[in-house]
Order: sequence, then C-alpha cells, then structure tokens
Amino acid sequence: METGNQSCGTDFILVGLFQYGHLDTFLFTVITILFVMALIGNITLVHLIRLDRRLHTPMYFLLSQLSIIDMMYISTTVPKMAANFLSHTKAISFLGCEIQTLVFLTLGGSEALLLGFMSYDRYIAICRPLHYPVLMSRKICCSFMVPVAWGSGFTTALVHTLYVFQLPICGSRIVNHFFCEVPTLLPLMCEDTSQYEHTILISSLIILLLPFLAILASYARVLVVVFQMGSGKGQSRAVSTCSSHLTVASLFYVTTLSTYTQPHSLHSPGRDKVVAVLYSIVTPVLNPFIYSLRNKEVMGALRRQMG
Repeated sequence: METGNQSCGTDFILVGLFQYGHLDTFLFTVITILFVMALIGNITLVHLIRLDRRLHTPMYFLLSQLSIIDMMYISTTVPKMAANFLSHTKAISFLGCEIQTLVFLTLGGSEALLLGFMSYDRYIAICRPLHYPVLMSRKICCSFMVPVAWGSGFTTALVHTLYVFQLPICGSRIVNHFFCEVPTLLPLMCEDTSQYEHTILISSLIILLLPFLAILASYARVLVVVFQMGSGKGQSRAVSTCSSHLTVASLFYVTTLSTYTQPHSLHSPGRDKVVAVLYSIVTPVLNPFIYSLRNKEVMGALRRQMG
C-alpha cells in the first residue's frame, strides 16, 4: 500500500475523454472549437466592459468577473486534455493533478456563488429599483460580493484538495476522466471515504444548491413583479431574459450537483465525462452569449467600439 506522501513523485494516468476510435479527431476538433469560442466570447465581453463607461455598473462588473472565471475554468481542463491527445501521453504529475483539482474547485465554487449574486442584482434592479444605488453599489460588489465568491470558493477547494491528496492510494493510478476531479479520485483511495462523501454533500448543498434556490426565488419574484406591471413588451422581455439565464444556470448547477452529491459507488465513468463536459466546457461557452452578448447595451457597446 502506498501512502499519500510516498506518491508525490508518481504520475497519475488520465484515461481522457476521447475513447471512440475513429471519432477521436472529430471530437477533439469540436472541443477545440468550443474552447476558442469560449475564449473569444469572454475576452470580448471583458474588453467591452473595461472600455465602455456606460457598462461601468455593478451588473456588468459582476459579468466581467464571471467571464474571467469562465476563461480560467475552461483553460484548466481543455489544454491538458488537448496536449495528452496530441502527444498520446496521458500522464499528469501528482502536483499537477493537485493543482488542477484546487483551481477547478475554486473556480466552480466561485462561479456558483457569483451567479447567485447576479440574480440578486437583477432582483434589486427590478423589484426594488429605488434602493438599488444603496444595496448594489460598486463598493458592495468590489468589497463584499466578489471577495466572498472568490474567498469561499478557494477556502472550500483548499480544504477538499488537501484532504483528498493526503489519503493513501492503492495500486492503480488510472483516473477514468479527462481531468483530475475529486469524485473520480476517490475510487483510487485505500481508505473508506464514505464519511468524507458526507462532507462533500454538505459543501455542495451550501455552495451549489443554496445559490441555485436563490436564483429560482429571485427570478420568480422578478416575473411576478413584471407581470403585475401589465406591459406586454416588458413581460416578453423579462420572460426571455429570465428563461435564458435560468437555462444556463440550471445547466451548471444541475450537472455539478449530480456529480458532487452522489457517492462514488453510483458514479459511471462514461456518464461523468459527459456531465463534466457540460459544466466545464459547454457552460463557459454559453455564458457570454446568453448573459451578455444578447444584451442590447452590450451590443451597443460592441458597435461603438467597432466605429
């Protein structure tokens, strides 16, 4: 039996995402295109918010933070996966696996909380517009919301990463996934991790489920207020905005919850990979288009920057 300390110089083997024979190249091309789209969309959004003074508001400041997270989020997994595919080597060092796990968990937790704060912003703007300058000032965003999102994500990730990587590893170091993630590492451990899985469940309910419920409650209240106004145009716009936001938010929260709230005995490697693609690759691609590039103010800023 090998201990965590003894394993520091030993690589893990990532099985990878591409296990379909002649479809490997096609799937690799699709993932690469999605990666480039995510980078272009999020970089464009951050650039517009930075340059256009009309977008210097709390809502767009939070959106810029979301774009930064998404760029880092997708860059944590895809480049290593692509390098392994192109070089036909599937190894990742112990330290590299640990860092990837820490960064991925940090970004995932931060995004989950940030999405909740963004829904709160929309709730205040529509349901309590007179209080918006007080409740959603830039100072509150910079000094409270963003630090809480990043700090909570990092603290939670650090605790889980340090615990998992000090556990003894038995025999095979083959990780049946395309990146290092806590649920896929637990089957490699010698110790019984059932008690630790309860800790993961509690963390997931706090970091993922509570913000998701807050988003659902916020948008439900927003829709009620908008429909009480009696404006057909306003109603259709609110329904369109809320439904698109909820679709992407639901994709992120539901998929991550399904991964982090199940015991590892119920996990299926094939299903886990598909679900991981949805929240680690597809969501960062969709976020800039759904949350911002469909927004008239953002498109107006884009036109102004293009002359």
